[in-house]
Amino acid sequence: MSGMRGLSVFISDIRNCQNKEAERLRVDKELGNIRTCFKNDKGLTPYKKKKYVWKMLYIHMLGYDVDFGHMEAVSLISAPKYPEKQVGYIVTSCLLNENHDFLRLAINAVRNDIIGRNETYQCLALTLVGNIGGREFAESLAPDVQKLLLQASCKEKAALCLLRLFRKNPDVVNADGWADRMAQLLDERDLGVLTSSMSLLVSLVSNDYEGYSSCLPKCVKILERLARNQDVPQEYTYYGIPSPWLQVKTMRALQYFPTIEDPSTRRSLFEVLQRILMGTDVVKNVNKNNASHAVLFEALSLVMHLNAEKEMMSQCVALLGKFISVREPNIRYLGLENMTRMLMITDAQDIIKKHQPQIITSLKDPDISIRRRALDLLYGMCDVSNAKGIVEELLQYLSTAEFSMREELSLKAAILAEKFAPDLSWYVDVILQLIDNAEILLPYAASKVREYMDKIAIHETMVKVSAYILGEYGHLLARRPGCSARELFGILHEKLPTVSSPTIPLLLSTYAKLLMHAQPPDIELQKQIWNVFKKYESSIDVEIQQRAVEYFELTYLVEDVEDTADQSAIKLRAQQLPSNALVLADPQPVNGTPPPLKLDHESASQTQSQPNGDLSKAQSQIPSADLVGEMVDSLAIEAPPVDMGSHQRVYREEDGIPDEVDGTAIVPIGDQANKVEPIGNITERFNALCLKDSGVLYEDPYIQIGVKAEWRGHHGRLVLFLGNKVTSPLTSVQALIQPPAHLKLELSLVPDTIPPRAQVQCPLEVMNIRPSRDVAVLDFSYKFGTSMVSAKLRLPAVLNKFLQPLQLTSEEFFPQWRSLSGPPLKLQEVVRGVRPLSLPEMENLFNSFRVTICPGLDPNPNNLVASTTFYSENTRPMLCLARIETDPADRTQLRLTVASGDSTLTFELKEFIKEQLIAIPMGSRALVPAVPVPAAPLAQPPSPAVDANDPGAMLAGLL
Repeated sequence: MSGMRGLSVFISDIRNCQNKEAERLRVDKELGNIRTCFKNDKGLTPYKKKKYVWKMLYIHMLGYDVDFGHMEAVSLISAPKYPEKQVGYIVTSCLLNENHDFLRLAINAVRNDIIGRNETYQCLALTLVGNIGGREFAESLAPDVQKLLLQASCKEKAALCLLRLFRKNPDVVNADGWADRMAQLLDERDLGVLTSSMSLLVSLVSNDYEGYSSCLPKCVKILERLARNQDVPQEYTYYGIPSPWLQVKTMRALQYFPTIEDPSTRRSLFEVLQRILMGTDVVKNVNKNNASHAVLFEALSLVMHLNAEKEMMSQCVALLGKFISVREPNIRYLGLENMTRMLMITDAQDIIKKHQPQIITSLKDPDISIRRRALDLLYGMCDVSNAKGIVEELLQYLSTAEFSMREELSLKAAILAEKFAPDLSWYVDVILQLIDNAEILLPYAASKVREYMDKIAIHETMVKVSAYILGEYGHLLARRPGCSARELFGILHEKLPTVSSPTIPLLLSTYAKLLMHAQPPDIELQKQIWNVFKKYESSIDVEIQQRAVEYFELTYLVEDVEDTADQSAIKLRAQQLPSNALVLADPQPVNGTPPPLKLDHESASQTQSQPNGDLSKAQSQIPSADLVGEMVDSLAIEAPPVDMGSHQRVYREEDGIPDEVDGTAIVPIGDQANKVEPIGNITERFNALCLKDSGVLYEDPYIQIGVKAEWRGHHGRLVLFLGNKVTSPLTSVQALIQPPAHLKLELSLVPDTIPPRAQVQCPLEVMNIRPSRDVAVLDFSYKFGTSMVSAKLRLPAVLNKFLQPLQLTSEEFFPQWRSLSGPPLKLQEVVRGVRPLSLPEMENLFNSFRVTICPGLDPNPNNLVASTTFYSENTRPMLCLARIETDPADRTQLRLTVASGDSTLTFELKEFIKEQLIAIPMGSRALVPAVPVPAAPLAQPPSPAVDANDPGAMLAGLL
C-alpha cells in the first residue's frame, strides 16, 4: 500500500503545481527516479515495477514524452498475477503503436493468454490486439481469435479483435471457411454479441459479399426482432428505440448484397422498412432525434438499394419533404442529401418535383452547406418541364450569392439552359444574364465558340459572335491545347473569305486584340497579321481601310515602345548600382542573336502607361531595391523542363552541390567520363507496371529495383526489392516518398547499406483517399565508391490500381447509364491522335487496366461498352461506365463517353483512358507502332450525341 501511496502523492504534487514550469520540474525529477530504478532492476519487484509503470502512463497522459521504460511495460504482460498483467496490457496499449519493435516481443505472451483458460486474461489480450494489433498479430493470432469467437464467452471482444485483424490483413478470414460460422454468430440472442458480430460482417461483405449469402436472411430476422421490440433488454433501448446501432449496422450490411430475390425474405424486409418509415417523426428531444434519424436515413438508403415499389418511394419522398421544411439545419441537410440520392431512381423524379418550392427556399438558407445541397438537388431534378423556373431562380440567386458559390452556380445554370432550353430566345436571354453576372463564364464562353469554329460551315452571325468573344477573352484559353493566339488567328482567318464586307472590320479588330494579348510575343503571328493589315490598307471600303491602317500603326507603335522600354530599364538599373558592385556592358550578340531580356511586370506597366517620348519619367519611377537580384532575373534564360519519370541528380562528395544531368543517365561525379546509364527505358518500365503488378522499376549496372504489388479495394501493398548486383556494398541508401494529396503512403525502414550480391525488401502500404491521376514519386539515392547517385522514380500506384473489373448485363447497365444524365457526371469527348488498334486489341487494352468490356450491349459492331468499380476511402465502391465509339474509316479518332456517380471520378477516369489510348505503353501491345500518329480531322464524324436519358438512344448507337 505504501508504494501505491507514492503514486497518489506524485499525482497530488502534480495537481498542486502553481505553473507549468513547476510541473515540468516535478515530472523531470520523477522520470529521473524511474530511470534509475529501472537501471538497477535486481531489486525491482513486479509490484514496484507496476507502480513505476503507472507513473509513466500518468506522465504520458499529461502530454510529456516518455522515451524509456517500454520494455518494462511489455514485460509485465507475462506476469503471473492479475494486477501486474493488467498494468502491462493497459500501459502497452497506450504507449506503443502497432509498428513498435517492442510489441513483437509480446506476441507469444499475448497468444498464451488467448489460448489459456482464464477468461479475464483472454479479455485483456483481446483488448490489446483489438486496439494496436498489426499485420504480424493478424498472421499469428487470427486462427486462435476465430476459435475463441465461436467457443468462449467473451465473444464481443473476440469479434472486434477479429475485425481489427481483418482490416490489417484481409487474407486471415477466408469466406469459404468462415461464412457458415458468421451465420452461426448471427443466431446469438445477446444483442451485445450481435452488435459486435454485425460490425465484423459489414467489413467482410464490403470487401467481398460472395459466400455470405446465408447471412442475408439472418440479418432480416434481426431487423424484424428489433422493429417489433421483441426480447430487447432495457439496457439496449435508447430513448425507446431498440438498439439503434445494431439496426443501422444491419441495414448497412444488407446494402452490400445484390437485390434480394427470395419473395418471403423480401416481403419481411419491406414490412420492417415500412414500420421504420411510419414510426419516425421529429420530436423535441435532440438525442432521440439523432438516434431515430440515423435509423431512418439508413432505411432510406436500403430502400433505394432495393429499388422498392413506387408507393414506398412516394412515402420516402414525402417524408424527406417534411424534413427539409423543419427548423433544425442538420435534419434539413440530411433531407436534401437523401432526396438528391433518390434522383438516381427514375420512379422518384416526378414525385420530387412536387417539393420544388421547398427546395428553392432552401437555396436561400443561412447555412452554405444547405445551399450547396439545394443547388445540387435543383440541378439534378431539372428537365424540360421545369427548366425555365429553376434556371430563373438560379439567376436570381446568382446576384446575391457569395463568391465561393458563383462559379458552380453559373456553370450549372449555363448547362441547364443549354440542355433544356424551350426556345432559342430564352437561351440567349439566360446566357446574357450569366455573362453579365459571372466572370467565371468568360473562359467557358470562349471555349464553346472555339469549338463551334471547328465546323466547316457556320452562319456569319456566329462568326461575328465568335470573333468578338475570342478577341476579348481568347487569352484566357492560352494554356489549353489548340487555343494559342496563333491558332485562334488561324481558325478565324479561314472564315474571312466567306464573310461579307461588314464582318471584315470586326475580324480585323479581333486580329489586333489577339496580337496584343499574345504572351510571349509571337513574331510569326505578328508578320501574318501585319500582312493582312497591309493587304486591306488600299480597300475601297472606308471602314475596312481605316481600321487596317490604324491597327497596323497601333501594333507597330506598341511593339517599338516595348522594345525601347526593355532596353532603357535594364541600362537604368545598371547605372543605379554602386560603382564597385557590378559593371554591366551592353549585351553582346551570340551567333548574331541578342540574348533575351525580361522586364519585371511593374516596370513594364509603368513604362507603357507613359506618353510616347516621355520614357525618362517612367524610368525614374522604377524601384531600385535588390537591383543585382532583379538584373539576374531579367537576364535569366529558362531551362527546359525535366521529365519526372527519369530525372536524376548526382552530388559531389566534397561540396554537396547537385549537378543536373540528362534524364536517361546517372553520372558518378568521381568519373565524369564513364557515365552510368540506366538499363532499359525508365518510362517504359513505369508504364508496364501500371498494367501489371510485378516487374522491374529501375536498373543500372549496380542496383536493380523491382516491384511486386497486391491491390484490394482502396488498399494496396507494394514491396520494393532492392538488389545489389556488384561485389561491393552500396552505402548511404535512402528512399523517401513524395506522396500526392490523394494517397496515404507508409514506407518501412530502408537499410542504410545493401551488402554485396544481396537483396532487401521494403514494404510500402498504400491507401487511396479519392480519385486522382497524380503519381507518387520515390526519391532514391545510394553511394557507390565515392559517387552519390540519385533518381526520382514514379511509383505505379495509379488510378487503375483501385479499379475492380465488373461485367454487367444489359438489364444492369442501361438503368445506371440512363440515371447519369449529362455533365458533370457523364462526360463525352472526341479523342484524336489515337494509336490505331483493332477492336480486339482495344478490348485487351481496356481489360489490362481493369475496365471490363461488356460484349453484346451495343448493336453497333464498331462500338465498345465497358464497366468497372472504383474504390476509395472517402466513398463507397462506385460504379463507372464507359462507351467507346470508333470510326472504321479512321482508327486514329474515336468518341469516348464516361459516366459515374462522382464528377471528379468521371473526369479523372476519362482523362486516364484518353491518355492510355493516345500513348499506349510499349509493353501492353507489341504490334502498336512506336511513332505516334498525328491527329487527323474528322473525315466522318461520329454520330451526333442525343439525350443521354433517351431509353432507345443506346440501342440506336447514338449516345
